[in-house]
Amino acid sequence: MFAHELQQIRTAELIREADRRRLIREVRRARRQARREARRTGQDDAERRVNPLRELFDRAA
Repeated sequence: MFAHELQQIRTAELIREADRRRLIREVRRARRQARREARRTGQDDAERRVNPLRELFDRAA
């Protein structure tokens, strides 16, 4: 009986882990799609990452 309960607990843990990983994949896919769409429509300018050090130094020859 105890082994069966442990197996049920482990199965529930594996299902929760699979759901968590699936959600992470969906979020990443949605973010990637949003970035692609913003880039395609030109709305990415305001949200683009800026490296502040690039503006401080001139480019070397």
